[in-house]
Amino acid sequence: MSETREDRLKRMKMRSMRRGIKEMDIILERYADDNLATMDGPTLDLYDALLHENDQDLYQWVTGQVAAPERFAALIGDISRAISGAD
Repeated sequence: MSETREDRLKRMKMRSMRRGIKEMDIILERYADDNLATMDGPTLDLYDALLHENDQDLYQWVTGQVAAPERFAALIGDISRAISGAD
């Protein structure tokens, strides 16, 4: 059975909010609120894959402590800009 777009967005929103590290909960919940609804299919696929990554790694990538893997570099850059308020 295939997941509807609405159900997928709800699942991803919940996964963004309940990470395990409070900092990532806050960062990804804000990003999801602002961006999930307008993402196209491939971007949703990439964000979904990102949600399966380890929180410690994600935090280091988003804060620029460690370079993100090439696959996620543009998305992490977008998230980093969103949390810093830069456009």
